[in-house]
Amino acid sequence: MGRDRDRPRLHVRPPRGWLNDPNGVARVDGVYHVFFQHNPDSHEHDAITWGHASSPDLLRWTDEPVALRPCPGQPDAVGCWTGCLVDDGGVPTAVYSGVADRSGASSVVLARSDRTLQTWTPDPVVAAGMPADGALEHPVTDVRDPFLFTHEGRRYAVQGAGRRGGVAQVLLYDASDLTAWRLLGPLLTAEDPVAGPAAPADIWECPNLVRVGDRWVLVLSLWALPDGASTVDGDGVLSGVTALVGDLVPDGEGLRFLPAAGGPLDAGPTFYAPQLLVEDHRVLLWGWAWEHGRTSEQVRDAGWAGVLTSPRELRVVGDRAVTAPARELVGLRRERLDASAPLRVDAFEVVGEGAGRLVLVGTGDDQVVLDLPDVGWRLLVDGSLVELFPDGVAVPPTTTRAYPGATGAWIVEGDVDAQAWRLGLPER
Repeated sequence: MGRDRDRPRLHVRPPRGWLNDPNGVARVDGVYHVFFQHNPDSHEHDAITWGHASSPDLLRWTDEPVALRPCPGQPDAVGCWTGCLVDDGGVPTAVYSGVADRSGASSVVLARSDRTLQTWTPDPVVAAGMPADGALEHPVTDVRDPFLFTHEGRRYAVQGAGRRGGVAQVLLYDASDLTAWRLLGPLLTAEDPVAGPAAPADIWECPNLVRVGDRWVLVLSLWALPDGASTVDGDGVLSGVTALVGDLVPDGEGLRFLPAAGGPLDAGPTFYAPQLLVEDHRVLLWGWAWEHGRTSEQVRDAGWAGVLTSPRELRVVGDRAVTAPARELVGLRRERLDASAPLRVDAFEVVGEGAGRLVLVGTGDDQVVLDLPDVGWRLLVDGSLVELFPDGVAVPPTTTRAYPGATGAWIVEGDVDAQAWRLGLPER
C-alpha cells in the first residue's frame, strides 16, 4: 500500500482510528500534553478512550499510550468523554464526562496520575451528576464537558448544558473540593441578549472560560437541531464555535458572565470543540477537524478519521477574540517553494496578500478549496488539513479539508503576492 498523502503528519493524529475533541491540554514540567477523544480500534465514534500525544516544543509530537479507557461497571463504562486536566495539589488529575450506558447521560469522574501522565488511577468518587429536579429555572436533559478555572483564588467548574428545544446554558459549580462539586446555578444562558444571537444552539458544549488580559473569554461549541449546519452528531448538529468576550461579576454565592460581544472563532466547515491552555504569557488552543468531503467508504478504507488543528494563540482585540498559529510553528519551515507553481509536497505554508483561491487539481475534478481574502493571510496545509489565517480581526480563520490523494497538487490562484515553504520537522 502506498503512502497516504491525505493523513496529516505534523498534527496530533494517531496512525489509525477515530479522533475527536481535544481533552486535557496541559504543560507539565516543560512538556506539552494533548489528550483527545479516541477509538483506537475503529474509524467510528465508539468505545471512546483518551488518546495522548506529547511534545517538547509544539513541533515534534510523540504518540503516547492510551491514557484513559472505559471501565466496566463504572461511571465511564461506555466512554471516557470530554474533559480537562488540572493540578490538584501537585497531582495531575483528569476531570471528564463519564458515560455509564447507551443513554448517553454523563457524570463527572476523575482519574489521577503522576507527572509523567503515563499511568492513571480512577477515583471512585463521582464529582457531579445531573442537577436535581427543580435546581434550575430552565430544566436540562444534557450536561457534559467539565472545564475548571480559578477566579480570585477560588476554584470553579463549568459544564455545558441544555435540552432539545430548550434554553442552552453554562452551569457553574464550586469545585474547591474536586471530589464534591456544588452547583451554583447558571453562569450564562441563551436568554442573554448578546449570547443568544451569537451562539444559537439547543446545547452549549465544551465550554472553556479563560482570562485574557483584563477580559474573560467564554468559548462555546454549538449543538443544534439538524437544520442546515455542518455535520450531524447522533440526532444533533455540530454548528460551529462562538467566542464571547466579557466580564465575570459576583452573583450571590457564584458568578455571572456578562458578554459584551461574540462571534465565530473559526468560519470553516470543520472546526469544533476547541480546548484552551492558559500559560504565563499566552493562551493556546487546539480544535477538532472532522472529515469533510470523504465518503464513509473512503473513511473506512483509510482506517482513520479526524485530526487536531494546529496549536493557535488566542488574544483579545477590543471585544473580539482572535487566533493565529502558535509562534513556534515557523520552526516547521524548510526549503522555499515557488508559490506560483503547483505544490505537490505533503505539507506547506504560504504567506501572501491579495484576493485569490486555493485550488486542488489532479484528482479528477478541480476543486476550489477556499477563497483567499483581499488582505494579508497565512495558509497552512498538512495532508488534507487546510487552515487559513487572515490578518486583522474582521475575518476569522477558516479550517477545512481537501484530499490530494496520490496525484493531487495545490495551486494558489489570483492577484496575490506570496511566498511559500515546504513544512517538515526540524533536524534534531
